Amino acid sequence: MDIHRCRFVPYPPSAINALAFSHSSSLATSSKGLPTLRLAIGRANGDIEIWNPLRGAWHQESTFRGGQNRSIEGLVWTHDPEEQDKNGFNVPGRLRLFSIGYSSAVTEWDLSNGRPIRHASGNYGELWCMAAQPREVSVKKPDGNAVKSANDDAAHYQSLAVGCADGSIVLLSTDDGDLKFEKALTRPAKKKARVLSIAWQSKYMVVTGHADSTIRVFDIRNGQQVRSMSLGAGPEDGPKEILVWSVKCTVDGTIVSGDSTGTVSFWDAKYYSRLQRITSHKADILDLAVSADGESVFSGGMDRRTTLYRRTAGSRLGEKRRWVEIAHQRFHSHDVKAMATFETKSISILASGGLDTMPIIVPIREFGKEHHRTLPGLPQQPPICSAPKRRLLMSWWDREISIWRIATSLPKLGEHIDFEDLPQSPSKKLVAKVLIQGEESITGADIIQNGSLLAVSTLSSLKVFRLKSKADSTIGLRKVELPSELAGIGAKLIQWSSDGKWLLLVTSSNTVQLLRVASSKESKNASLFLPQPVNLKRLPRKVAQSNYLHGSLGAYDRSICRAAFSADSSILVVGDLSGHLDAWVLEGHEDFTQDPPIASLNEDDTSSSSSSSSDESDEEDNPTLVYAQHWKHSPTAHLIPKLPSAPLVMSFRPATSSSTPPKEFTIGTGHLHPTRHNPYPHSHDLPNGEDRLFIVTSEHQFYEINILAGRISDWSRRNPKSTLPKEFRAIRDRAMGCIWDISSPSLTNQNRQRIWLYGNTWLWMFDLGQDMSRPKEDEGDESDSDGQQDGEFSKMRKRKREKAMRRKKGLQDSGDHDDDEQSSKRRDTGAGSRIPNHELDTGVGRKMRKTVGAEGTDVKFITLGREVSDESDVEDDEGEGDDEDKALVRLRRGDNAVTVNGHGDGVVRQAEKKGPPYWGTFKYRPILGIVPIGGEDGGGRKGVEVALVERPLFDVDLPGRFYGDQEWSERKDADLRL
Repeated sequence: MDIHRCRFVPYPPSAINALAFSHSSSLATSSKGLPTLRLAIGRANGDIEIWNPLRGAWHQESTFRGGQNRSIEGLVWTHDPEEQDKNGFNVPGRLRLFSIGYSSAVTEWDLSNGRPIRHASGNYGELWCMAAQPREVSVKKPDGNAVKSANDDAAHYQSLAVGCADGSIVLLSTDDGDLKFEKALTRPAKKKARVLSIAWQSKYMVVTGHADSTIRVFDIRNGQQVRSMSLGAGPEDGPKEILVWSVKCTVDGTIVSGDSTGTVSFWDAKYYSRLQRITSHKADILDLAVSADGESVFSGGMDRRTTLYRRTAGSRLGEKRRWVEIAHQRFHSHDVKAMATFETKSISILASGGLDTMPIIVPIREFGKEHHRTLPGLPQQPPICSAPKRRLLMSWWDREISIWRIATSLPKLGEHIDFEDLPQSPSKKLVAKVLIQGEESITGADIIQNGSLLAVSTLSSLKVFRLKSKADSTIGLRKVELPSELAGIGAKLIQWSSDGKWLLLVTSSNTVQLLRVASSKESKNASLFLPQPVNLKRLPRKVAQSNYLHGSLGAYDRSICRAAFSADSSILVVGDLSGHLDAWVLEGHEDFTQDPPIASLNEDDTSSSSSSSSDESDEEDNPTLVYAQHWKHSPTAHLIPKLPSAPLVMSFRPATSSSTPPKEFTIGTGHLHPTRHNPYPHSHDLPNGEDRLFIVTSEHQFYEINILAGRISDWSRRNPKSTLPKEFRAIRDRAMGCIWDISSPSLTNQNRQRIWLYGNTWLWMFDLGQDMSRPKEDEGDESDSDGQQDGEFSKMRKRKREKAMRRKKGLQDSGDHDDDEQSSKRRDTGAGSRIPNHELDTGVGRKMRKTVGAEGTDVKFITLGREVSDESDVEDDEGEGDDEDKALVRLRRGDNAVTVNGHGDGVVRQAEKKGPPYWGTFKYRPILGIVPIGGEDGGGRKGVEVALVERPLFDVDLPGRFYGDQEWSERKDADLRL
């Protein structure tokens, strides 16, 4: 594969201004996270990203696009109380997301379509901060355990407290699914002290930090100010006033504040006197985060430090407990602006973000014992595409589109060339740039493979451009005038079919529509598209009902996230976040002699999830014919298996000369003749081309599905996740896309069936023409006798029981103490992997050797630290689940089956195996995307030719940052760059 390494795409990642978890921490929750747990990230360009922790995998599920001059400055989630349906069953309450940003309005977002539902504004100033009322009040018992108070009632709607630039504090009600003004705690005074931060001390007490060196406490029941605490005057060589950038409250009511002097202050929960202050930062502290038990506090600020404080017992008898700075690290390369925490019995993480655009996950309880995790700052879906036949590379961001032409760098096979005679032309050239009118950001864009048409969409509009080459080797763009009915169809995902005849639109309401490009004869005198879109209805699915205590995300899981056309454009598949796949096939043969449909689109037919079986039967009886063709559900659509998690990569295998050729037919309907009752006859022939769809899920599981057969292919059954290389399974960054490297034996000496997968920091090749590495039960055990296969399951169950008993007791056999890597992998708390014992900074290992008996014959290893609950062990122990896969793989592969050919009907033996089944590298990072460049087979070259776009952080224009006293070299390098 020939790679053009590109760093000229100026994609500008945006700073992180706000972070919020959908649930409050709960140490009573024993499982690792909640099924509805999400992390919302607000960025400076107005985008909101929704991340799924996914038991430590961290998958970016969706992005709510912002617009021009918009920014997200604050995010909060609320959890509506559960209700009862007509049958008396509890219905989970909705999880709701709210945001603020450089305006006087609070915005509520619809999670299912990524658009604002409602706004609440009033006669008050610009909003600076926001906090949600807690659902339950927790108090601490003398033994230190946090419990729910007896008089607490969680069955209430949470109010929102917002602080304004004019000093006013306003409460907003979320009752009955609405958002409206409730009351004002304070009104603007003569001295308008901005409210910079806000937090709830309890269900009825609000704490605010101001720009006039004060912290105030209010009681929302009577609207009175309870106390005002002063931080004193500012430093002698600095401003007079101290800015209280952040206030937080621990579970026992202790108030923690961080200010512009770099000082963290701790205030008594009852008397509101300052207990202690620690100056731990060299510049402003911008945000604070508190652990669930109230024993740990994190601070982040302009000096890039993330500092940990813990409450320790006094050194002398009777001495009060004090807060101590434990450690600080620079996880970020720029200002730390936002922090959020979430903890259960098993998961314990801190999320932080700032101007360096990358979220970072830090362990709380295992701080210093686990690595931190840096999440990608680039989007999960690459914002780039290409027109290989014209060597065009297109990228988009916000409202801007740029198109480059990539020059040919290598000669074709068999061509003799003198490199001294080559013209000195640039390797790339910017040939076109488009700025989309309006305030909305681009949600999707795609260019046709021959480079003649470009489609761009926002949530409320669709635009199409024609591309034509100019004499100066640039490209001219001419906007195609669309009917108002089509131009007003906004979409969050658009995609051209492989043959360029269909344009897929997935609207914000998750309806699927197809626009048909008119024939060349009709497009000269009319619109580019036929006037009637084809509306495809999705199969009704039963949404899994979550625990009423976990809350509900509504129809969010049914949001379409990926789509794919087959190589001959006759099969379309879409996948949603719940893992369901919907497939349609194009029935019949194209016939331009039939008139296109002229009926208008019925708005009532755009509902996908609520369509009944009778509606679908009517659609099949009265199909919408487009040139004698009709889109319908695949006959085996109901047999297609549900994926265990959301699809990240969906791509059909490219067609080769060895693939089954389509049935020959002539123009016209042939033996079909129009009648009075059937004026538009059409064929019911189904496509018979390549139908194998390759899928990578968010848990990095591979699936290859025969869509027309409605089942998983033989190759996929023989190669579960347990057979993938260990290095690939250890990768934490999720897959972003794929590139196919397929060749036909009739054209080359090899039969290549390779797929190249890539993520933010990695690039891997897998050969689908052969099986992955053969799984082994035990080291050195390579026998495959039938007797051993019959006893594999019983041995596996026995090992699982023994391991569970040892973990329950906190013990390990003397022979198992070397298996630290496998144990560490299972027991991470949601951030990075466990730090090996020899790399720990504490100087204390994780295990203690216990010898029983005078002769020391009975040796046991006791695991130090916290206990891991049995539930989390069962949930996270992937290695035990892999044992079953290994046994099934051996049964499915047989004795000597190693490679497959074609559709899995034939089996190639070990002697025919050529080359390794996989290969990977980590030399490219961070990867924005990879797209094919050049014609078929790389323009006559061996393999494919691609453009690999990198966007390293040092190429991003960031504002100046703070340098400490010991950073002379870094400051000098920055001055030289300026």
